[in-house]
Amino acid sequence: MKYSQWIGIAAVLMIITGCFLPWAYFPDLNKDFTGFFSEQNRYGRPGKVLVFFGVLVIICFLIPKIWAKRTNIFLAGVMLAWSFKSYLLYRACYRGICPSPRIGIFLVLGGAVIVMIATLTPRLPVKQDHAAGESREQRPGAKAE
Repeated sequence: MKYSQWIGIAAVLMIITGCFLPWAYFPDLNKDFTGFFSEQNRYGRPGKVLVFFGVLVIICFLIPKIWAKRTNIFLAGVMLAWSFKSYLLYRACYRGICPSPRIGIFLVLGGAVIVMIATLTPRLPVKQDHAAGESREQRPGAKAE
């Protein structure tokens, strides 16, 4: 795709924004949890991990080398897995209390899916090995069969 890297960068910025927004409301505590805050840090800070990998993904999107595109697929896979884990963690019911979801968790999960799709469709120029229509025997240095 022509604009896949820019769509991917926009999706990473959406993930970073989603980390600062509320992810879930816990009615027993009367608090909203985000990617950087949970009561007594029980859920950790998954926003830190997502922002770290997001910055690496943006850097790899901007580097026009094949190794960067391959690394980006791995990093996007880690981001997708971490986002899905966070989604399951923040949406899980406990002791009969189910937290209500907020917009941030959906932005993070949706953004991670978009980043994964964008990394699988990079824009790379294709180099030809030889001129079109030229047979193997006509090239200099070709072995006769």
